Amino acid sequence: MGKVFGSVRARAALGATVVVAVALVAAGIAVLAVLQSNLADRAEVDAGATARAVASKVAGGVPYQELDLGDDTPVQIVDEDHRVRAVSDDLQAVTGTGSSSVRPVPAAPGEDDDDDDGGAGEVSSTPDYSSGTARVDDKTAEYRWAAVEVTDARGEDVTVYAGAPLATERGAVTTVRNAMLLGLPLLLVVVAAVTWLVTRRALRPVEGIRREMAAITASTDLARRVPEPGSHDEVARLARTTNETLTALEASVERQRAFVADASHELRSPVASLRTQLEVGAAHPELLDLDGAVEDVVRLQRLAADLLLLARLDAGERPTGETPVALDALVREELAQRVADRVPVRDEAAPVAVPGLRGQLAQVLGNLVDNAQRHARSGVRVTVREEGRWAVLEVADDGAGVPEAERERIFERFVRLDDARSRDDGGAGLGLAIARDVAVRHGGTLAVRTAPEGGALFELRLPAGP
Repeated sequence: MGKVFGSVRARAALGATVVVAVALVAAGIAVLAVLQSNLADRAEVDAGATARAVASKVAGGVPYQELDLGDDTPVQIVDEDHRVRAVSDDLQAVTGTGSSSVRPVPAAPGEDDDDDDGGAGEVSSTPDYSSGTARVDDKTAEYRWAAVEVTDARGEDVTVYAGAPLATERGAVTTVRNAMLLGLPLLLVVVAAVTWLVTRRALRPVEGIRREMAAITASTDLARRVPEPGSHDEVARLARTTNETLTALEASVERQRAFVADASHELRSPVASLRTQLEVGAAHPELLDLDGAVEDVVRLQRLAADLLLLARLDAGERPTGETPVALDALVREELAQRVADRVPVRDEAAPVAVPGLRGQLAQVLGNLVDNAQRHARSGVRVTVREEGRWAVLEVADDGAGVPEAERERIFERFVRLDDARSRDDGGAGLGLAIARDVAVRHGGTLAVRTAPEGGALFELRLPAGP
């Protein structure tokens, strides 16, 4: 069963068919009920009209023996003692009236109609209704009886029963019911087929997207894109979103490939240098450059630490602690530990705190100051202040600055400008990339512009805390 209705088309067709079937059955029942009620009301109207017409004659003083009761409608007149005073000629049997007899009772002595004083009787205005049967001309059928009470000219109370056949009502209801039973399955088949075809047409682009995604997965070619239909519906939006996801995935994969290649390149040089020094030292201990080997190990250690931090940031690591970090104290402590700076660093830190990880913020500050030290001519300035809901940390130098066209590229990984490469003392081009990633993970930003001193000014903005 699950395999039969495992597709969206099958489930949509089944659902639409069930809904339409329930609606049609409910509507059919309602139509039959209304039709049956209307036809029953019509029979009551006909029977009531006949009963009142006969009752009017009785009230007018027409003798029972001379009443014209007609041949089409069965009529029976019954007195208070359930005696039949008059009956239709063709009526052979009856149920549902005041008496089952179809033979009139002869008039008693003294009840001669010729002795009538000529007074007028009274007819009841509201008939009563009941259901029963009657046999007319050897044919038994169901009838709706209307009973009208009337007082004849002699003051005797009698009830006039007139019947209207229900065969027409039964036949009409049966005909409509049979037509519904015959048409309902055909209509449901049409609904299921139309729903299947419409759903299939609507989902055809989805199948194209699925096939293309399967081909992309099999070929690992992220440059391919799924087909986008020309419509403006949900399927088209799905295709566009899928292509946007593929574009982002392709960019991420290319970024990771470049990252791995650049990391391998950066690791190869210190590893090769260290190996060479160790091999020379093993063969000629007197030629071992121990200081150079230590520098290479330190460089490898720093590079490994930077790569590990970038991996954690790429994995979505965000600060979770609620402990605020005082930026002014952080600046003073970090600058106090720097003893080998090429140019002096001036501190202009005002009290302000931010929520975050102290270690990562300290690394951001260290990376920015290291970058300024490499490019400054005579000095570096570090400023901390509060602007509304932001804490702002600025690191400025009086060097050559950063060209406007390069101000975004310098935050990419393993990117170093030509001047930086010529004067770099071992940096791998990861410091600014790490600084921006940490800023973003802390809900802030990191940008560069021209400093008042003429060099570069790196501005770190973080949400201020208590």
